[in-house]
Amino acid sequence: MTGEKIESIATALVVGGGIGGMAAAIALAERGVAASLIDLDPDWRVYGAGITITGPTLRAYRDLGLIDQIKQQGAVTSASRVRLFDGTVLRVLDEPAIEEGVPGTGGIMRPVLHEIMQQRVRELGIPVRLGLTVSALETVGAGVDVRFSDDTNGHYDLVIGADSVFSSVREIAFPHMGPAVPTGQGCWRISMKKPPELDMGEFYFGHENPAGITICGPDSIYMFMLTAHQPREKHMDQAELYATLKQLLAPFGGNAGWIRDNMTMDDWINYRPLAAVLQPRPWYNGRVVLLGDAVHATTPHLASGAGMAVESAIVLAQELARADSVNAALIAYQERRFDRCRDVVETSVSIGKLQLEHARPDQIASLMEGALARLNLPF
Repeated sequence: MTGEKIESIATALVVGGGIGGMAAAIALAERGVAASLIDLDPDWRVYGAGITITGPTLRAYRDLGLIDQIKQQGAVTSASRVRLFDGTVLRVLDEPAIEEGVPGTGGIMRPVLHEIMQQRVRELGIPVRLGLTVSALETVGAGVDVRFSDDTNGHYDLVIGADSVFSSVREIAFPHMGPAVPTGQGCWRISMKKPPELDMGEFYFGHENPAGITICGPDSIYMFMLTAHQPREKHMDQAELYATLKQLLAPFGGNAGWIRDNMTMDDWINYRPLAAVLQPRPWYNGRVVLLGDAVHATTPHLASGAGMAVESAIVLAQELARADSVNAALIAYQERRFDRCRDVVETSVSIGKLQLEHARPDQIASLMEGALARLNLPF
């Protein structure tokens, strides 16, 4: 990645070592800022299945200089197959490259993607402290005094909160914001070996529980299924997750049926209720600013949560490099990102609402195609 050197700040603290936080630390360090990163997990692990990477997300990773590793360690393609839930093929969707060298779609296992980004963080010499978050923040003049959760202190020219939908930075410094709002849907995910006949990603419609499969490597996939969320008092254990997902897949054919018949208790299976929110402006308070799920948390319907976080990190670094002041940069960052993130969040929630109402597939497809076309535009 290339970019102008940032003169407006010398030091930055990034809170949160996920996709958005690492992208921000990389984008700043590439432009000469002494960025530091902290993450609450003492082992800096990532949980999760695969991740679908749309063309716009791949474009953002190209801007970070990481697209080649993603191509090598994940899977990219130029088409997806649409089926009825019973396996009947309806059509193949062409997904051409949105720019030269940027494939239309792809997938990668989330731990593999994190390792690619963690390796870049290490290459840039970005200090990483783990098992740590912030407990107090105060903008003092042209910087921020930080109290960490281990009772140590620091001072930085800028603090970036990229610490998930449950952001501690947001809770401390942004009292006008609130938690994400449940959408009424839940998402099942399973990671496992690839069905032998699967040669592109697939979507399954015509059932009250839509599903999809993403190829994430030579022999790995993840499958998702969206259902109405039923609140319960206890989390499901692995045995219940396995049995319930297998039952939900009972009517499905095609490669979804193959997954049902070949899944095992050793495969990674997860269920979580969905929630989303576009936080109101301002997205900055003094020298503290938010990005990623901390400020624009979305659902997986457009496969754009990670892409939006990486884009936001890049835009923040760009604006810090070109603006006359930090305040002007934070305003410009916010205004460049707000409408694009709002489009993703609102469209994703609307698609979920239509699915819960069992709307016609063409209604849902129209919403998705319109939003994805807008996302293909430069950010």
